[in-house]
Amino acid sequence: MFMFKKILTPFLMPPGIFIFLLMFSGLCLFLRKYWKTGFLNCSIGIFMWALSISPVSDPMLRGLESDFKIPEDPRGDVIILLGGGVSDEAPDLSGTGAPSGEMMGRIMTAVRLQKKLGIPIIVSGGNVFKGRKAEAIIVKRFLVDLGAPSDKIIAEDKSRDTIENAKYTMEICKKLKYKKPILVTSACHMKRAIMSFGKVGVEVLPVPANFRTWKNKKYGWESYLPGNFEDVTVALREYLGLMFYRFAY
Repeated sequence: MFMFKKILTPFLMPPGIFIFLLMFSGLCLFLRKYWKTGFLNCSIGIFMWALSISPVSDPMLRGLESDFKIPEDPRGDVIILLGGGVSDEAPDLSGTGAPSGEMMGRIMTAVRLQKKLGIPIIVSGGNVFKGRKAEAIIVKRFLVDLGAPSDKIIAEDKSRDTIENAKYTMEICKKLKYKKPILVTSACHMKRAIMSFGKVGVEVLPVPANFRTWKNKKYGWESYLPGNFEDVTVALREYLGLMFYRFAY
């Protein structure tokens, strides 16, 4: 019964339910000799299935992450923590607003680095849309809650995207005479982040967080059950961002 539940559940939740309906309808259309429509439905279902599983999305992510490793002995005079999304009105233990799951991985990496090195953190992230709270303010509260000294956290709350993260944090670094920044962001975002800092003429030491792929990653039969489109969406967004940043800046 346990294994039956594990196999059945992915086909009852989106996108699995839609994959099942498309393929079931396609087979029914085949039986009624509507070949073209049946083939189209089955093809769409198979395509959606493929995009939802890690054996397909991982090679896309690996192209973004494989160039980066966590340095054994990172050295620098400031940590730059890039924003990765918040829910600005979410109730929380110490106030209002909470980081996304993706952002929490970056926060934990930055806090552990700060405790190890004792250097300041610049949190970079503003509000993309009017009326929203700046991301850096919410993230700073979480950093303090997790033990980072408040007087060692600088909130950069003007930036709206990665290129502005680079621009505004570098203004702070120049003002405070920081010369060896350590950059913390998700592994899949690091390539675009380094490109952005390169555009403003700054070399950073990358310390990636939230690896989604790694060497010799194992796949079992469960890896081929319908999952979700999160990983493939993240990968496509990063590749599109790299193309845009390469030509627009």
